[in-house]
Amino acid sequence: QVQLLESGGGSVQPGGSLRLSCEASGSISRIAAMGWYRQTPGKQREMVAIITSSDSTNYADSVKGRFTLSRDNAKNTVTLQMNSLKPEDTAVYYCWIVYGLAGTVYWGQGTRVTVSS
Repeated sequence: QVQLLESGGGSVQPGGSLRLSCEASGSISRIAAMGWYRQTPGKQREMVAIITSSDSTNYADSVKGRFTLSRDNAKNTVTLQMNSLKPEDTAVYYCWIVYGLAGTVYWGQGTRVTVSS
């Protein structure tokens, strides 16, 4: 069984920073990619940032230059450093992982980020 432990959500004023972390544990092998998606009411879940097993990263255009995703392979953890936050970054952020030979996808429970003055 896979578990994704998310932490770091909260409320911040525009221009502020937050850090999200996600630790994967359980029956995991061959992690192909990990990262974060986000979703707001009435909208589809969208990719924020992902990192592959070869440390290749991909960011949504809306967060490039502001967010940085890093990975600790030894701890199966990814960390999303979010700087210069904007009100439009307000969303529920979901940790995401792809692992195993079959490319199994698993989602975290979500952590809320609110950017408001």
